[in-house]
Amino acid sequence: MSETIGRRERKKAATRKAISDAATILFVERGFDEVSIREVAEAADVSPTTVFAHFPQKEALVFDEDDAQRDLLVGAVRDRTPGTTVSQALRDLYRRELFGLAFDPTGDNRRRFMALISDTPALREYAARMWVRHEDALAQAIAETTGRETPDAAVRVYARMVLQLQILAFENDDSEATIEAGFRILDEGWREER
Repeated sequence: MSETIGRRERKKAATRKAISDAATILFVERGFDEVSIREVAEAADVSPTTVFAHFPQKEALVFDEDDAQRDLLVGAVRDRTPGTTVSQALRDLYRRELFGLAFDPTGDNRRRFMALISDTPALREYAARMWVRHEDALAQAIAETTGRETPDAAVRVYARMVLQLQILAFENDDSEATIEAGFRILDEGWREER
């Protein structure tokens, strides 16, 4: 029985990935608003009903790894080795994992994907809502691992800034420099430099 459940889950995951990959290619090539759910379904060789069974709204097709990213963020904080700060753990995660989830960190695919998001109001709004959901989970993990009962104002501000930092890194050509500068400022504060 568990083998059947495992096979079913793997098939669902493969279908979900095929739908998302087909949608992303179409969206990048033609624009988000120019592609219908029917076209996505045809490209993925599924029915429109199957698309909606996996993705409740069109915008979700672009952010198919939302849950995985949240789990990586929370896991980096909760599972960090003793002596590793929250900032070190998150900076290492950003360097190691998040850039590689969907596209290369310095190449054309990243720029095209980010242009798709920044040029599409519906995607920008969805991304902002998505990060707010991550903020709560990240703030809770930080609070729990730093001896607080609940996230205080400082933890919430920190969590929001960390999430915004990822967006800035994706938007800039030098993602690594952006990540390094962002965490330095978060840890040490901003200094007026010449």
